[in-house]
Amino acid sequence: MKIFKAIVLSAAFILVASPALMAEDKLKIVTTLSTYADIAKSVGGDLVEVSYVASPKFDPHFIEPKPSDVLKVKKADLFIHSGLDLEAWREPLIDAAARGDLRGGGKGQLDLSLHIPILGVPTHHITRADGDIHVFGNPHYWLDPRNGLTIADDIATKLSELDAAHALVFEGNAGIFKKELGEKIASWQNAIAQYRGTKLVGYHDGWLYLMNFVGMEMEMFLEPKPGIPPAPKQMENVVSFIRRNKVRAVILSPYNSTDAAEAVSRDTGVKILTLSPAVGDMKQSSDYISMLDYNIGQLMEALGYHE
Repeated sequence: MKIFKAIVLSAAFILVASPALMAEDKLKIVTTLSTYADIAKSVGGDLVEVSYVASPKFDPHFIEPKPSDVLKVKKADLFIHSGLDLEAWREPLIDAAARGDLRGGGKGQLDLSLHIPILGVPTHHITRADGDIHVFGNPHYWLDPRNGLTIADDIATKLSELDAAHALVFEGNAGIFKKELGEKIASWQNAIAQYRGTKLVGYHDGWLYLMNFVGMEMEMFLEPKPGIPPAPKQMENVVSFIRRNKVRAVILSPYNSTDAAEAVSRDTGVKILTLSPAVGDMKQSSDYISMLDYNIGQLMEALGYHE
């Protein structure tokens, strides 16, 4: 009887303890952005536990990490970030977590910019008069879906380094993700081809990579300089540009103020499009592919898509 009770208790302990043990065995990944977290989940599958720091509801340039974020980073097996200078809060966060191995070049981090063709690298001497310009180039590279393929590959490679026993799983998951994304890329490029060369206006220069993918041009912004709020003189310039070039849409992010865009729209009749720059910032962008599908679909609808 005692032996039977011991067996029952042992079985009960295993049933209760196994999920916890399995959770402990998972690689703990912390990403700076929700978009990277989504791709990391696709590649890591059930073998990873993923969280992110920057809420997609806010501008990623101006995030203030919480004490809970410090704790997450402190316990991370892998810290995935944009590199470049998008996340000015990244280094202070690493300092607070006292994790030197998460700095650039460290074994516990993954800089996703390393294999990406960076656009918008300044070619002139930068001063304060340029506004909040990115000195290493435009960091919003995930908005070109072709870069999503590279991001998935880099995450799979890094996870395989950290957990070699499951390398084939990570490679297989990345392959599935890339196949689906690759098919969508072909579909998007075919659908949007008729609008290549179309001129658009943005609030901030955060859409360069999406414009590069769809073959559209965005050289005028409501911000007179990066990070500088729209001013009356700039509004006049934008209105003139829209009329001169027959621009049909002004592109905003969900966290941008709509006041300037609405004023311009009243004067010109231009459409206002709020696109999704991050997974989870609106209901239509629940994952990476959905985010891009929504953005490209909105562009086609605004421009009068025809089969």
